[in-house]
Amino acid sequence: MGHVDLQPPSLMSDFLLKTGGVAVLDGGLATELERHGADLNDPLWSAKCLVSSPHLIRAFGMGGWSTDVGYKLQFIGWANWQRMSIKAIGQEEMFPSHSLVHLDYLEAGADIIITASYQATIQGFEAKGYPREESEALLRKSVEIACEARKIYYDRCVEFVCDGSEDERIVKHRPILVAASVGSYGAYLADGSEYSGIYGDEMTLETLKDFHRRRVQILADSGADIIAFETVPNKLEAQAYAELLDEENIQIPAWFSFNSKDGVHVVSGDSLLECVSIAESCKKVVSVGINCTPPRFIHGLIVSMKKVTTKPIVVYPNSGESYDPDRKEWVQKTGVSDEDFVSYVNKWCEVGASLVGGCCRTTPNTIRAIYRTLSDNRSATASLS
Repeated sequence: MGHVDLQPPSLMSDFLLKTGGVAVLDGGLATELERHGADLNDPLWSAKCLVSSPHLIRAFGMGGWSTDVGYKLQFIGWANWQRMSIKAIGQEEMFPSHSLVHLDYLEAGADIIITASYQATIQGFEAKGYPREESEALLRKSVEIACEARKIYYDRCVEFVCDGSEDERIVKHRPILVAASVGSYGAYLADGSEYSGIYGDEMTLETLKDFHRRRVQILADSGADIIAFETVPNKLEAQAYAELLDEENIQIPAWFSFNSKDGVHVVSGDSLLECVSIAESCKKVVSVGINCTPPRFIHGLIVSMKKVTTKPIVVYPNSGESYDPDRKEWVQKTGVSDEDFVSYVNKWCEVGASLVGGCCRTTPNTIRAIYRTLSDNRSATASLS
């Protein structure tokens, strides 16, 4: 299954029908990139890997892998294969680390994978010395990598043979969406303002639209199924996104996800309900919700959002850990365990969440636990449909 050719609002409603009423998102990207050895201490953050990782390996993508490689794969195992130097078994390239992360999440049960473009902006790439044409190509590459990972996963589903051994991977052909991530203006600034939403009195709606315009156009035309406007910190930026979708006649749907640090407002102090109402009034927005917010706030936020929206609600909280903006790192042992995180999931769905995953500091283990928690309910719903 390649690009999902459905139009808003049918894409999300049809997709949720096929997933049994609830879909599983992936988890934290940067955390896993760092685990695979990436150095993300850079204004581009996770988007740095679009520059530093090798180009896509076509031997594993649209052309499939060779018989010889496939033969060796049977012996070394898929998980080990992913992490090995391809050169060690006769190939010339190293598998891109962000593709590894997408595959890890697909094998953990994610139905939606989000591209490595959250902090990828034309302005950010140009500040690092990349010309406009190359900057735009890097944005496209973020989507291509995710689509390639989906293709590889589907190939793996065809090849997979259960040998009865204990295996935690979910290798199951199912509808999978690629979401093109768009981070806020504050994320581009890389100064923590994405967590305050304070851009200064001189910031205008038109300035924000002009900042995001070309980036949104490129991502919308790159093969993604949906655009994820993530960690939206204030009402002004939400309005900018909504107007851009209409002005540019964007042909794929979108979701808006806000972040909150008090369980009532978005991080700027703007009313969450006013922000959600902007998404509700935009026909091209097919889901609205919350991300990068402590799990303890999610239940109440869902209940509040349900008062002003009829659209499917997406939630993907962080681990609950505190972030130190001065040191630019997460404070260890301030969050919740995977077990505690997952204990909330059924309650979130009971009050209205339709898409559930994780954000910063969550891992494939978190997503696998969410998948397993939801699997019984999803199977029952899917059988009724």
